[in-house]
Amino acid sequence: MRRERTIVGVAERVDLPDWGVRLRAKIDTGAKTSALHAEDVEELPGGQVRFSIVMGRRTRTKKVQVVAAVARRTRVRSSTGQAEERLIVRTTLVLGGVSKDIEVSLSRRREMIFRMLLGREALAHDFLVDPGRRYLHGRMTKSTKKKAPRRTGDKATSRTRRAPTPRLRGEKKASKKRAATRAKPKPALSTRKRSSSS
Repeated sequence: MRRERTIVGVAERVDLPDWGVRLRAKIDTGAKTSALHAEDVEELPGGQVRFSIVMGRRTRTKKVQVVAAVARRTRVRSSTGQAEERLIVRTTLVLGGVSKDIEVSLSRRREMIFRMLLGREALAHDFLVDPGRRYLHGRMTKSTKKKAPRRTGDKATSRTRRAPTPRLRGEKKASKKRAATRAKPKPALSTRKRSSSS
């Protein structure tokens, strides 16, 4: 019996619990192997590798250091067309309630928007990609965020800036004329009776 697959968008938040990190990942069916931006890569004795995961483009100083076993080595052709040797490690991926072991190549994606790329091998048999959507799992978009109502008596108050209402031509002069008419005092009624003519 074929099990139901989880629908994902072209970008998702993914968890790598073995390393204690959560990253934005690009879903790329054009790539076979998944890739992860890694810095300070250093091979260690015993078939292990130490590297640092940069948590975001704007927080380059926030890194998580990881030591993992080298699963294998491979030559990969990058998006620029250059072939390079990369180290492949294995880790657990959690996305949309699905948990599975995947292979990840340690690459240099410093100039890329996404720190991680999920390829076909990681998506196979478990996920279907909806190219018109993103962040279906684990992220609230700006349009769905709701602000808590402000209680009466709070010091901070919200301000709404309104655009000035445009006036029609001649309306400004007419409004001034009406204001001057209202401000002009009315003449007092005379209490003297007019004398009848003889």
